Amino acid sequence: MSKKQISWILLIILSIIWGSSFILMKKGMFTDDGEHIFSSNQVGSIRMLIASIVMLPFAIIRIQQIKRKHIIGLLIVCFIGNIFPAFLFPFAERGVSSGLTGMLNSFTPIFTLLIGILIFKTKTTKNQVIGILIATIGVVLLSLGGKQNYSDGNWIHIGAIILATFFYALNLSAIKYKLNDLKALDIASFAFLFIFPFALVSFFYFETEKSITNNPFAYEGLFYISILAIIGTSLALVIFNKIIAYSSPVFASSVTYFIPVVAFLIGILYGEKIGVIEFLSLIIVLSGILFTNKNTIKKNI
Repeated sequence: MSKKQISWILLIILSIIWGSSFILMKKGMFTDDGEHIFSSNQVGSIRMLIASIVMLPFAIIRIQQIKRKHIIGLLIVCFIGNIFPAFLFPFAERGVSSGLTGMLNSFTPIFTLLIGILIFKTKTTKNQVIGILIATIGVVLLSLGGKQNYSDGNWIHIGAIILATFFYALNLSAIKYKLNDLKALDIASFAFLFIFPFALVSFFYFETEKSITNNPFAYEGLFYISILAIIGTSLALVIFNKIIAYSSPVFASSVTYFIPVVAFLIGILYGEKIGVIEFLSLIIVLSGILFTNKNTIKKNI
């Protein structure tokens, strides 16, 4: 297959993985009956620790590939791309639903485009700007049309999601422009090599081991967080880095426009209803994605 075809396949797979991650965070914090399991900080620390342990062998094997020029980029991937969002998203889900969290994640391509223009001086086409505007309108309509399905959160929770999307945008720009000579698996494994000590310290700092010992629902929460860590973090980061290597940061960031689609499909499985407005909004979002990447794919693949 061509790089273009592989990029689209990986993008769809990643959309499914990350679109499901928000409900996994929620299930790591609460049971279906609303019983408390882990705090948002504990979910973040467990997620990072498990993902680090999974990626550690790959990092040890390939440790000689790290050069001094890679350190800054890897630290950005470590903190900006993983640690901060891992704690911000569970915190946000204390006040807003997983579905709304997935929708607000669509700010990432907008920040990506702005960072590319302002910091890396990348050229932007008219199609990219128009496409992102169309997709953003679709996300807004999607949020308004489905608001009856979402819990009421305050601005600090909304702000946490927006800040996390800004961090994601910085992260993928760093991968593209600072780490483009490293393989996708190397970037992910080296980043988690740096993350491991912080994840280990935070695990005990937030007294996660006490919750595991004392909470009767702890192993249920650990099951969902483990899936989130292994598939939604470790594997997903490798896939994400591969997409960036094959295409562009703007194309890779468009994964966040597919996330609301996955979130709604998951909602259907949980008995949520989707009306005509929501369906039309999804069409607008997808149209924006295709319009944005019409020339980007041809140029970068």
